[in-house]
Amino acid sequence: MWRRIIFPSAGRLKLHATHAKPPQDGTAPAVLWLEAIKTRCTGGPVAEGVMTQRTKPPFRADHVGSILRTTPVKDARAKREKGEITAAQLKEVEDREIDKIIKKQEEIGLKLATDGEFRRSWWHFDFYGMLDNVEIYELDHGIQFQGVQTKPRSIRVNGKIGFSNHPMLEHFKFLKAHTKVTPKMCIPAPSTFHFRLEPNAVSKTAYASRDAIFDDLAVAYQNAIKAFYDAGCRYLQFDDTAWAYLCSQAELQKARDRGLDVDHLQESYTKCINKALQAKPADMTITTHVCRGNFRSTFISSGGYEPVAESLLSKCNYDGYFLEYDTDRAGGFEPLRFLPKGNKIVVLGLITSKSGRLEPRADVKKRIEEATKFVALDQLCLSPQCGFASTEEGNVLAEEEQWAKLRMVVELSEEVWGK
Repeated sequence: MWRRIIFPSAGRLKLHATHAKPPQDGTAPAVLWLEAIKTRCTGGPVAEGVMTQRTKPPFRADHVGSILRTTPVKDARAKREKGEITAAQLKEVEDREIDKIIKKQEEIGLKLATDGEFRRSWWHFDFYGMLDNVEIYELDHGIQFQGVQTKPRSIRVNGKIGFSNHPMLEHFKFLKAHTKVTPKMCIPAPSTFHFRLEPNAVSKTAYASRDAIFDDLAVAYQNAIKAFYDAGCRYLQFDDTAWAYLCSQAELQKARDRGLDVDHLQESYTKCINKALQAKPADMTITTHVCRGNFRSTFISSGGYEPVAESLLSKCNYDGYFLEYDTDRAGGFEPLRFLPKGNKIVVLGLITSKSGRLEPRADVKKRIEEATKFVALDQLCLSPQCGFASTEEGNVLAEEEQWAKLRMVVELSEEVWGK
């Protein structure tokens, strides 16, 4: 029997073999025990049992999706906005830069690659605005983060919501054609679509109210799942801020002020998501990322997962959950007790994407150990807490700091779960 013990402190493993004394009644032979003992250890073990890397997503070392836009992409997008280059010329730049970051993800050892959302301005509005009868429009205010607002944009519904001929299918096909690892596609969740709708943002000729969109919205996402699957996607992620905002009393009050029925949103969102996920083929993984806001290294909400944990982890039929745990704003790991034993995975977002400082590795391992009090190590993975550029502006850190963080995620995953 092998027993492998992983410690949070640095050091090397030394193997010792000892013979156990056989039972005196002769019912069993002597057993050779190999025990991995840590030398120069200063902390306790994370877990016992042989751990392995995962061969299907989410992976032990994973990431949420967005990557800092490179200077050529930023320059090209600025020129395109001024009308100085064509859409085709912009795409040429995007193609080249996306190919570079795909190779970079592969080089540092990730088993997945995204396109970094290089073709988007927003993580959510771009996708929503390309749905049938949905458009992006200008408001008199942006989304309020801590000390800063986004551009004054939102979405409105002018007719029956649908998914057809969506441009992001081509975005995925480019990614798939240029990577040797698993291509991961990230799209915003249907719940956030509803949560972000302003009063009177839904045409009365199409729907009686905002809450009347759920059935069509779920069907649109069913069609999206089928379309991405047919394009070769086997790893799809629904990015979601709504569940995090349901953990914040301040954000719940803002939602009430916008006229949302906050007392029933968990039930409505669970039903809508699960209806969408009915279209998921057995060999496709669909995860979600729950975000408290990520714009220029700032945030929106605070609050642990306890208010939504049972609905989100037990009742929503996702395969995995990317959960932010990089600050105390996320609360403790206790809500993870609602994760059913079995195949569902929680990806611990213990590495912040909001600053360039590398977390001490021992601290990260200690946090993983703390999480194992509530969920088995085999049902855990590791990633940054969010993307590095949820909008084209990006977070406040350097590109090399970003790659160093992702490289550390890979290295830590090998130390904790093995190579």
